[in-house]
Amino acid sequence: MLADATRVRILLALKDAGELSVNHLAEVVGRSPASVSQHLAKLRLARIVTTRGDGVRVFYRLANEHVPQLVTDAIFQAEHALGGTPRHHHSHPSPLDQHDQHDQHDDEQGATP
Repeated sequence: MLADATRVRILLALKDAGELSVNHLAEVVGRSPASVSQHLAKLRLARIVTTRGDGVRVFYRLANEHVPQLVTDAIFQAEHALGGTPRHHHSHPSPLDQHDQHDQHDDEQGATP
């Protein structure tokens, strides 16, 4: 389900905005409303997004609090699969790196683990 770049863009847009209409999503991801609507139908069947009707308009949002982490993890995994150093390793040290830095600081201060 997350192997399609347009679907990932849709999910990232919903993660950032919270809730968007099909037309607004189409503008954000640079696709036609018909194309976005087809992708949203698949995401809805997979229970990744839910809808809220407001008159004739339908608004989409992520189905639950676990979906943002699912999307983030899928992107990180894809970056690893592509080889090289993933982008997310440049912006934030991993928990292991932070632990190693803490141990090094303790060693310099003469503390014992």
